[in-house]
Amino acid sequence: MEEHFFQCPYCWEEISMLLEPSNLEQQYIEDCEVCCRPIQIEYFYEEELQSFSAQSSED
Repeated sequence: MEEHFFQCPYCWEEISMLLEPSNLEQQYIEDCEVCCRPIQIEYFYEEELQSFSAQSSED
């Protein structure tokens, strides 16, 4: 698992999540650890993190 830091799309606080290295695109919803609102997480990992997106699930 790799820790990744980013800004919450709701409260703008810096938070972190553990990402599972995988050669498949990952997509799921996880709550912000500060404001508890749902964040749509999408990332692709191939030897290292290739892309990462954190958007409000209301978009």
